Amino acid sequence: MALENKLGITDSSELARVEEKISKTKALKLFETGLLDTFEVGTFEGLSKIHKYLFDEIYDFAGKIRDVNIAKGSFRFVPVIYLTAALDNILKMPQSDFDEIIEKYIEMNVAHPFREGNGRGARIWLDSILKKELRLVVDWNKVDKEDYLSAMERSPVKDVEIKVLLKAALTDKINDREVFMKGIDASYHYEGYNVYKTENLKNEQ
Repeated sequence: MALENKLGITDSSELARVEEKISKTKALKLFETGLLDTFEVGTFEGLSKIHKYLFDEIYDFAGKIRDVNIAKGSFRFVPVIYLTAALDNILKMPQSDFDEIIEKYIEMNVAHPFREGNGRGARIWLDSILKKELRLVVDWNKVDKEDYLSAMERSPVKDVEIKVLLKAALTDKINDREVFMKGIDASYHYEGYNVYKTENLKNEQ
């Protein structure tokens, strides 16, 4: 059964395809129009705007804090009852160097503030912080899916692995369209979305 959506799609695999196509197209527009650079950097407010822009055509809950508890495998994300407090704490976290930025990203991942689409939104959010503070972004195309997922799973307990992995993939090509597009494709691939290439969607806007 598919997640409740604005498009009335009931088949989960069809919803995944449509969601990928629409939100990847929106991600590219977010970059190309410069809209992304107008959002607050390193705040939940900024992340919420990214999420709403990507998923607003698909889900009523786009950009809104979730009201259900969620888990992935055996890992439980922050319970709803503590979610607002967790987001307040994340807001206060510093973001002046690489380690601080990744620590903030890990905490936002543990918070998992939305019903769906957390990882894809948060990786764009992370790059926005890196871009502003360090003039760098992650070239996600260089980050292996399995390495990333296992490092993120362990990150709340031990963050050295994800830091090493992402540090090795940093690039100063912060405004490079190809780096961004391939990064979106890689980011979606981590979550099992790999039907469309962002490069091919640009002609359909």
